[in-house]
Amino acid sequence: MNYPKLGIRPTIDGRWGGIREGLEEQTMGMARAAKALIESHLTYPDGSPVKCVIAPSTIGGGAESAKCADFFATQNVTGTLTVTPCWCYGSETMDLDPLTTKAVWGFNGTERPGAVYLAAVMSGHAQRGLPAFSIYGHDVQDLTDTEIPADVQAKILRFAKCAIAVGLMRNKAYVGIGSVSMGIAGSNIDADFLQKYLGIRAEWVDMTEVLRRIHLNIFDREEYEKAHAWTKQHCIEGIDVNEKPHTDEQKAEQWAFVVKMTLVIRDILMGNDKLNDIGWHEEALGRNAIAGGFQGQRMWTDWLPNGDFSEAILNSSFDWNGKREPVVLATENDGLNGITMLFLKLLTGSTSVFADVRTYWSPESVERITGMKPTGIAEHGFIHLINSGAAALDGTGLSKDHNGNPLIKKWWDVTDEDIAAMTEATDWCHANLGYFRGGGFSSHFRTQAEMPVTLARLNLIHGIGPVLQIAEGHTVTLPDDVHKALDDRTDKTWPTTWFVPRLTGEDSFKDVYSIMARWGANHGAFAYGHIGKELITLASMLRIPVSLHNVGDEDLYRPHAWGAFGTKDLEGADYKACETYGPLYK
Repeated sequence: MNYPKLGIRPTIDGRWGGIREGLEEQTMGMARAAKALIESHLTYPDGSPVKCVIAPSTIGGGAESAKCADFFATQNVTGTLTVTPCWCYGSETMDLDPLTTKAVWGFNGTERPGAVYLAAVMSGHAQRGLPAFSIYGHDVQDLTDTEIPADVQAKILRFAKCAIAVGLMRNKAYVGIGSVSMGIAGSNIDADFLQKYLGIRAEWVDMTEVLRRIHLNIFDREEYEKAHAWTKQHCIEGIDVNEKPHTDEQKAEQWAFVVKMTLVIRDILMGNDKLNDIGWHEEALGRNAIAGGFQGQRMWTDWLPNGDFSEAILNSSFDWNGKREPVVLATENDGLNGITMLFLKLLTGSTSVFADVRTYWSPESVERITGMKPTGIAEHGFIHLINSGAAALDGTGLSKDHNGNPLIKKWWDVTDEDIAAMTEATDWCHANLGYFRGGGFSSHFRTQAEMPVTLARLNLIHGIGPVLQIAEGHTVTLPDDVHKALDDRTDKTWPTTWFVPRLTGEDSFKDVYSIMARWGANHGAFAYGHIGKELITLASMLRIPVSLHNVGDEDLYRPHAWGAFGTKDLEGADYKACETYGPLYK
């Protein structure tokens, strides 16, 4: 895999004859230290370390800047980190490539003015319309100090992680299988948005392609037998709520169908070399997808088994082959939620969970229905996150770290014990035929652990463009009887997560109701951990403003030029900066 790399640019005082020579080792030392830091902490989606390349030489002027740019062009460099301990000639040494995401680390030492260069080159970036992130340590260091301070490390790593995410999306595809589901606006895949903001190609595949491949056996039949056997053993059927249920024979046929459908959808998105062996060379190529969605409702589900099994398994961190990288597949072809899931996956290395943002439960309503008033972190109420039958099984919250704490793991850390726990906690209810006339099986579980998570949603707003919403919080567990009383009021065959956003007492986060009331769509996605600050940094790189979040001002890290758009109203400044600079790939 030709993953994008970070390019490190060691800039230096260009004056030969006594000044430059004495700075070579220190400057290159900063570059090597930054490279080691990034490569030891960050990973690509397959779990391998992120790779950095250093310019062939220190950069003291325009000629060496050009040589560096030529070298980086051969290395698939997506972002650049310029480092220096000294004064350099700003406009001669800066990165002028409009498509690289940029940061500059100026050493905070008094012997040489690295911080002065940092300020000068930030001015140059602002004047040239090339936003860059400023990295400046809080404390003065000695000339001989080769350690990277903790605050500098944090900024380098956040910048690098997000810059790699930008590069991973570039020249990939979002593949919508089908079209618009039930009039859901997010299903209207906006090709201009994907292209101009993310560098992603929009592709559409008619749902009849899934049928064609199933009927003509265009899938790996050996893997199908393995997958079908695994499903029979590990996917236990749950309740059937239908007054006139399908027969056991019909259900067996539907199980076979949805397993084949899962293989087919994966192959459409990602390709499969095994198809070459059976003579289907075009189909073996796939669509170069980094994410996709399945329309399902209603043209498909009124007649054929729903996509719940396919969506749940593909989005999970494992299948019949064991642990593997999650495949982002959006329910109801909600591409905006699919891209949100993609953001979350790229920043965490773990799966993200698709959900309807269904209901706000106030403490008073909970007490009225159940007789119990919620306590603890749920005391101010909570939001019911529930997907219409499909959610990644990692959402059970049953993976455990070495200390037995629950979490959603990076997929490469998932163990056989984790997989067993997740599958045993999930049953597969036969589809509610009122919704899904063609049958199928819905993943049914509840999140069984209290974990830090971040809920997010990307929206498109006429006259503005894309905006991102973020709510850090926790999943909560409820007593069995309380859970059942509330959960059964919706659909007892679907997966449930009870979510409590972290309140700040201000604006949209003054209470749980306000967050629910101001959420921008019927869908959202959540991932493990409080990663709102990383989402905000990534959004600024893509020129997407953030319309709602509960991240503290001290954790906001955006390009240095954002400060020129205002420092009191940071949300307004973000909107104005994104409007001014426009999408990354105009």
